[in-house]
Amino acid sequence: MTDTKDYGALLLRVALALLFFAHAGLKIFVFTPAGTAQFFGSIGLPPALAYLVMLAEMAGGLALLTGLYARWVALALVPLMLGTIFIVHGANGFWFTAPGGGWEYPAFWTVALLVQFLIGDGAYALRPSVRRALAAA
Repeated sequence: MTDTKDYGALLLRVALALLFFAHAGLKIFVFTPAGTAQFFGSIGLPPALAYLVMLAEMAGGLALLTGLYARWVALALVPLMLGTIFIVHGANGFWFTAPGGGWEYPAFWTVALLVQFLIGDGAYALRPSVRRALAAA
């Protein structure tokens, strides 16, 4: 029987996926990929990195949504959020309501990704964690 913590992990996993889809969509449909690449260049990052970030947000969001290696995908997305904190929003202060957005929100998002890694894939995962699969056997 599925424990309620598995449903909590599912809820967290879906929420994280939707956030990554929303942010990828913002970069793709509002700022455009070329505009996002230009922004990356303006802050000293290689413009091509913007395309990798958009791909990571979409692929990571899909993996989280479906539960395909969700805990490991969550861990793999942490460096993306740390880059957001230290490169994009860090100098703007703590509060995300600051001009340019502070690092409060990306920091919380980073913690949520780490929690997902720690608690596992949750209910209805396409690829449950090895530990959970072994426990069920």
